[in-house]
Amino acid sequence: MNEPSRRGLTADDALPTVEPPNAAFLVQLFVVPLTIVSCGLFVVWGFYWLAQMGNDPESYVRALRRNNEGRWQVALNFANDLRGPGGAALKSDVKLVSDLAGILDDEVASGRPQGGGHAAEQSKTLCGYLCRALGEFSVPEAAQPLLERATDTADPQTAQAAVEALAVLASNLTAAGKSFAEPEPVTKAILAASRSETKTLRSSATFALGVIGGPETGPRLAELIEDADDDVRFNAAIGLARQGSDTAWGPLEEMLELPDVVPPQGDQKGQSERYRRAMIVVNALKGVSLLVDDMKQPPPAKITTLIAKLSDDPVSDVRSSAAALDRRIRRLTAGAED
Repeated sequence: MNEPSRRGLTADDALPTVEPPNAAFLVQLFVVPLTIVSCGLFVVWGFYWLAQMGNDPESYVRALRRNNEGRWQVALNFANDLRGPGGAALKSDVKLVSDLAGILDDEVASGRPQGGGHAAEQSKTLCGYLCRALGEFSVPEAAQPLLERATDTADPQTAQAAVEALAVLASNLTAAGKSFAEPEPVTKAILAASRSETKTLRSSATFALGVIGGPETGPRLAELIEDADDDVRFNAAIGLARQGSDTAWGPLEEMLELPDVVPPQGDQKGQSERYRRAMIVVNALKGVSLLVDDMKQPPPAKITTLIAKLSDDPVSDVRSSAAALDRRIRRLTAGAED
């Protein structure tokens, strides 16, 4: 039986906390930009449902079974409720898992996700948020419907959501003192996804490998730090750092070297890139911290120099994280010299 990574994942972490990239981080990067395009018509409707439903799971289930375009917003609201303080009482509800899995299966069986145009996008968005909701539970029964979607190569968008949800589910199970009933199919599915030609799916799978751990994941992560895609390499680095592997030093150095580029006023794309760079650097700093904790010794000299330089970074989150880590490294170095 595979052992989960000893580095716990907090399912409700939100950017810009100083944490290793987690599923919420991936959802921010890859899911939200897609849904922003389509959510304008439903935002008022979504707030209405939030106000009306609260934490009543049966109301959510009834709404999700209605055949209308706005169901994806209900699924999103439900996933958010599960992540919130009121969701703890629902996370062990096996019947609720079964209800959501049935709704997801019915949506896939309808053929709508494989159609075209607006209806297909709405259907894929619904499936993605149903996967996200299933990942927020803390019972092994939530794994099977996610595995079915994670291995569906015909719909890489939903497969990505399922892989991300499996990573969050793995963390939730560990936190609850539980594990997957059958870990091997989970590892096999995520390993397969890490070989996808769709780079966002490959990146999400790379992240998930670092979370689930196990003897098969380390060698694959070591391969993925050579990937042509930045996000894949960076997620592999954090995964290896979570597992205590010094193979992570090279890509962590690459992440720490990313320059801060201040965009012109009103350049939204430039602002997004600057935000993304800050989060990559902050998470690289956390990756270094994990390795320092494991090895009980300072990082390589080049890493130490980069961290000291980042202590003066223009971005406050980067600056404060780097300064704190720099102080730790200095204390560790001083202790080694005594």
